[in-house]
Amino acid sequence: MTTTAPQPKTTLDPRVQAAWENYRDDLRDLDGSAYERAETEAWKRLQADLFELADEAADERSSVGL
Repeated sequence: MTTTAPQPKTTLDPRVQAAWENYRDDLRDLDGSAYERAETEAWKRLQADLFELADEAADERSSVGL
């Protein structure tokens, strides 16, 4: 019998998870051209949110040693 060690679950930053949930919520129940229009804007907001969170995380990491 082969056994393997359980893989640790990766935990997603709650702020990142919330950004993705907002993206998904923005598109819920849309289809066709309404989806297409909303998806473009939702994607831009998601990318901006994720960029801001990554920038904040970088700032937090760089200030840890201060």
